[in-house]
Order: sequence, then structure tokens, then C-alpha cells
Amino acid sequence: MRRIGTWIAVGGLLLSVAACGGGSGGSGDGGTGGTGGAGGKAGALSVGFVAEPANLDFTSTEGAAIPQALLVNVYEGLVKLDQAGQIQPLLAEKWDVSDDRKTYTFTLRKGVTFTNGAPFTADDVVFSLDRVRSDWKLKIKSQLDMVEDVEKKDDATAVVTLSRPSNGFLYTMATRLGAMFSRTGVADLANKPVGTGPYQLGAWRRGDSIRLDANPKYWGAKPQISTVTLKYFKDATAMNNALLTGGIDVVSSVQAPESLQQFADTNRFQTIEGTTNGEVVLSMNNGRPPFDDKKVRQAVRHAIDHQALLDTAWAGRGQLIGSMAPPTDPWYEDRTGDYPHDVAKAKALLGGKTYDVKMRIPNLPYAVASAQVVKSQLAQVGINAEIEPLEFPARWLDVVFTKGDYDLSIINHVEPRDMGIFADKDYYFRYDNPEYGKLLASADTGTEQQQTDDLKAAAALLSQDAAADWLFLFPNLIVAKKGVTGLPENAISESFDFTGLAKQ
Repeated sequence: MRRIGTWIAVGGLLLSVAACGGGSGGSGDGGTGGTGGAGGKAGALSVGFVAEPANLDFTSTEGAAIPQALLVNVYEGLVKLDQAGQIQPLLAEKWDVSDDRKTYTFTLRKGVTFTNGAPFTADDVVFSLDRVRSDWKLKIKSQLDMVEDVEKKDDATAVVTLSRPSNGFLYTMATRLGAMFSRTGVADLANKPVGTGPYQLGAWRRGDSIRLDANPKYWGAKPQISTVTLKYFKDATAMNNALLTGGIDVVSSVQAPESLQQFADTNRFQTIEGTTNGEVVLSMNNGRPPFDDKKVRQAVRHAIDHQALLDTAWAGRGQLIGSMAPPTDPWYEDRTGDYPHDVAKAKALLGGKTYDVKMRIPNLPYAVASAQVVKSQLAQVGINAEIEPLEFPARWLDVVFTKGDYDLSIINHVEPRDMGIFADKDYYFRYDNPEYGKLLASADTGTEQQQTDDLKAAAALLSQDAAADWLFLFPNLIVAKKGVTGLPENAISESFDFTGLAKQ
């Protein structure tokens, strides 16, 4: 057996789901949210976001806004990701991996309880992982298809047996799929989350805010912030104004980089800039004309001047990557040179033909700004794109993600290690290349070096096929009041982790 102690750095394959953020909920009771900003009680903090969850059940609802709010904060897993992307113990103190890499024995923390008062034991590990197969509604549940059996050895020991070795298993366990649920706390996940985390749901004012209160019975170190309010804004300017006027303490993600000059007063504000896993993808529907033709997709890639787009749409913030792997992944290669900006080459690939296409995008600032530039650049080569903004998440998820009724779209794929989304021919890209799937499967079962080599080859194949175009890597841009500490420099997990925040 190989013993894994306090931490392990694992490079894994994670098949992910598209769509970032969530959308406005309907009316509901839920109490009052409070800002936690100026005039708020001591130990309160208010953080501004642009996309509200449609509900609070990330087992049946697409989108990243739910785990962004609840994962690690309310729901915990056996393991979690740290800022360096390394896997750290959480509800598991340690774990052993068998020599054949197919059996994981987790030693659980003792004295942990859910917010409904139920104790956390190995029975809940069995329940939670079995539930992924039986009750989860999302396509991403296939990420744990390699789990063959989960059993309780004793209250503090759970054994997970895989059907095959998997480099991605432990990494996947650090995502929402690894969240632990109470056997008596899943009756109303959409409205009443029950977890073991440092926070619990205090109130939800649909269309306005979610308030998280410190869990008084938390097993670990108590958070320094007793109340965190997630305040949702449909308009980026309104969110910025709320910070300027003291209505909130933090802008979680700057939606208009040119607005940073408003916060130049370093006596009042601080700016944090880092990286994310978020690939802003120009999606092309490989399953219908004209983008079922590889030459047309290649023409699109040559038509886009990515640096000009980044400078125009996002004030030069972010990074050009040219692939579905960000630089924080071990198998990243700079593929921006695969399709240099070349209008003449794009026109030649189109053979003199012109096309009218629909670009259905989420009504989110980065997508709207990028779409205008894409439209202009594609028009130069004979592709005329009609932009149709769709309410996000509901309309975009229904029309584009679920039904695949689009020609072009733009979406920030925020989940970590999500190259596998292109391996599913029914995914909204409608990309179908069996060789790509074989490379990903080989990467997951092979050695660490084989994994890196196979995923580099997969990224190259994806780029050569022009399965999509990668506009830029979304930056992590946070602005906060001076004195707020513990904010994440890099956003490389699904969660906005509030547990380390403090306010001086």
C-alpha cells in the first residue's frame, strides 16, 4: 500500500460541464439577506457576484454558480483543492492507495456532524457516492463511472474500489461530485442544503442575495467572518457602484476591466489579479452546417485576431492559450501558433463562399463584449454572424447547451481540467472524433508521464480539428476594500472559498 499523508499533488482527468455562473431565481420567502457592508455587524462581509444560482441543488442543476457558493463553504468532500491545485485532506484525514491503484481506503475525521445534527460517518460516504450514480441528473456524473464499489469498513473508514486505475479519480473527488451528503438531509436540496462545512444557509432572497452564517458546530477552525452575504447584480456597473459606496466589501470578478481605474485609491481599495481555469471558448456546432465542415471551422480560427480581441473586449487582461488546457495543468502547451491571424488564408479555406450564422450567447458581460469583436472579424472573411443574447442560465442552457440549437456561441468553461467535454459527441459542441476519446482514456489509466503525453496529444488533435476556438483564459480579477484579507489570488477550483477570509 502507498500511504498518502497530509497532501498529494495529483494530475487528473476531469470531464466537466459547460456554463459558468447561475441565473436569477423566482420569488421566494427565505428571509432577509443584509449587505454585510457599511453598517453591517462585526464579522460580516458582503461579496458581489453577477450570476445567481437558479436553485441550490448542484446534483440536478447545471452551472457553476451553485458550487461556487456552496462547495467547501457549506458542503465538504473527503478532499479539497488548495490554491496551488494540490489535493488536500478535508473530511478524510488520510487515505491509502493499493499498489494496483484501484482501491482507496479513506480514514475519516471523527466528531464531524452535519448541520441537521446527524453525525458524519462512512455510511454517508457510501450514500453520497452511490447517490451520484442513482440520483444525480448531470452528465458530469460519468466522471465517477470508474467507481465499482463503496463500502463501510467501520464508522471511520470507507473503502472505494475502482474498476480500473484512474489518474482523475481523486481530483474528481475534490469537485462537487465528491460532496458529502447527510442520509437524512437530501429531501429539499434545491432550497435547504445540509452539509458539514464552516457555513450554513442563513437566508436566500431570490433575485437579490444568499446569506451564509457560520456553523456553530463546525468540526474545524471557525471562520473569522461570521456572516457572508453573496449579493447578486445583473449589471456590472451597479456592482462596482455598490463597492464604491460601501454597499459591498468585495467584487468577486471584475466584469469590465477598464473600470479598474475607479478603484485606484489604494487607501480604500485593493486589486487582486491572478489566473483561473476559465477558457473563454468560441463554440462551433460541429454537428450541423456550416461548422460540420472542418475547413469552415479552420477559417474561423484564422479569422480571429485573438490579441486584438483580448485588448478590445477585456482590456488586455487574461492570457491567450489556444487550447482547452490552462497553464496551471501539467500538460499545457501554448497552441496559439496553430492558427495565426490570416484573413487571406481564412477566405481561401472558405473557397469564396459566404455564410449567415446565428451566434447565441449568454447575456454575460465577457460574452457580449467578445461577441461584438468576433462578429466584426468574421465579417471580414464572409461569415456574417447575427448575435442573439440569451438569458443565462435558463435560456442559454436550454437552447444552446441542452438542445444544441446554435451555430456559434461564447461561454467561459470554468470547471477545472475539462478537456473531456469534447470526448462526448452528444455534448453541445457535437464534436465526434473517436481518436480523441482514446487519448483521454489512455491518459486516465496510464502512468503520470503517459497522462501528460496523451493529454498534450489530445490538445493538439483538438486544435488541429478546430473543434472550437479558444479566445482567451479568463483572468481572476478581484477588487475589495482595504483590510479584507484571505481573498484567492487564483480561481482554480469550483468554489469561492470564504473560509480563509478576514476583515481588519
